[in-house]
Amino acid sequence: MTGVHLLPPPAFCIRQAMCYAGCREETAEIKNLMESAWQEAEGQLSYRVCCMEYPCSIGNDICDLSFAKVRSASLAGHLKGCEKVLVMGATVGANMDRLIGKYSRLSPARGVMLQAIGAERIEALCDDFCRVAAEKLEKRGLYLTARFSPGYGDLPLQLQKDIFRALDLERKIGLTLNDSLLMSPSKSVTAIIGITKDKQNPPAASCRGCKKQDCAYRRNI
Repeated sequence: MTGVHLLPPPAFCIRQAMCYAGCREETAEIKNLMESAWQEAEGQLSYRVCCMEYPCSIGNDICDLSFAKVRSASLAGHLKGCEKVLVMGATVGANMDRLIGKYSRLSPARGVMLQAIGAERIEALCDDFCRVAAEKLEKRGLYLTARFSPGYGDLPLQLQKDIFRALDLERKIGLTLNDSLLMSPSKSVTAIIGITKDKQNPPAASCRGCKKQDCAYRRNI
């Protein structure tokens, strides 16, 4: 899976987008607004992922990822038993930001729906990519953990700089990082995924593995 991948559009989950929009009730008016926003956004998105495999060495709270060494008990626990990691950057492109910016001024309600669509799209892209990567790795007798991104737990957001440098994300998929460590396009994700010989079912830190059933952002999987 190493390299740059242009993936087909994942199936759109309107219920998940509604969840991200904070809609507790799916009235006909709200659903029509979401569907209309999706119709406008659908053809303007691209689904790109860049990834690399790296050997890793994990201590109690020090993670040597080959391209960077970071202190994080959270990541160390997540990668326990892993000898390699898959590092990824993914984006659905700048057009999503343009639409959100446009309607945040002209129609805030539509802007909220587009924000939610962008969140659903990038998560769906990451899920599809990880599903394909997992299938390929299983042929080698290996398995993936869930994704773990800078800013989760005690993993410093500063690690973004190392990931961007290691993957050359600006050149390869047009993903940039500003001085405040914010990504552009905004509907983008970077993540570290453990590669392990032990199958995780469900993967640690996934919604399926989480006991918080009442989470407002729980994914419908």
